[in-house]
Amino acid sequence: MKRGKDQDRAVAVLVSGGVESAAMLAEALKRYERVYPIYVQKGLKWEKAELSSLKTLLSSFRSDGLAKLTVLNVSVGNLYGRHWSLGKFGTPGAQDPDSAVYLPGRNLLLLSLAGLFCVVRRIPSLWLGVLKGNPFHDARTGFIHEMESLLQETLGFPLRIATPFRELTKAQVIGRYSTLPWEKTFSCLRPRGRRHCGRCQKCAERKNGFRFAGVRDRTPTAR
Repeated sequence: MKRGKDQDRAVAVLVSGGVESAAMLAEALKRYERVYPIYVQKGLKWEKAELSSLKTLLSSFRSDGLAKLTVLNVSVGNLYGRHWSLGKFGTPGAQDPDSAVYLPGRNLLLLSLAGLFCVVRRIPSLWLGVLKGNPFHDARTGFIHEMESLLQETLGFPLRIATPFRELTKAQVIGRYSTLPWEKTFSCLRPRGRRHCGRCQKCAERKNGFRFAGVRDRTPTAR
């Protein structure tokens, strides 16, 4: 594919519609001429509400530098089997630890698909929203570096993977980008229509983030 004049100043951002996604988009639009949002749809039970909210969020960024949303599809149904993320078991609740919401190979899938997207379009940078304290193996710095090297070696393109919020907590991200339309973001594992359930592990994490940041979350919940 022919390289466009703006590709040296381009970045792709893996987005889900949550707090980190909104903040990464805002930051990327400040730094780059062209920003490509990428959503990876895997067949998980909350994705319909999440994707709908993401599209609403993207419409609030009035920037000529923001490219149209790309949705990449990969089904994990046969991989995960009877897994809570597919609606087979109970959803992790507010008192459950971070480990309860682990999705096997999540970042492996995200970076593989988004990395190929970037290489085909000659986009030199890819951002992933990892926060400080993320406990999962596929969020560690070593894994990210290994994935970057693997993609570079196998695809023959100097793609760089960045985690711009690795040293920040959710509360710190919210505080730093306090003017963003947080009510248009989405962070729920068991949505009621397009409303947050207010009871799941991710809803609790979100509430704590806003509370510690001292910022009011105007997002409506079903609870």
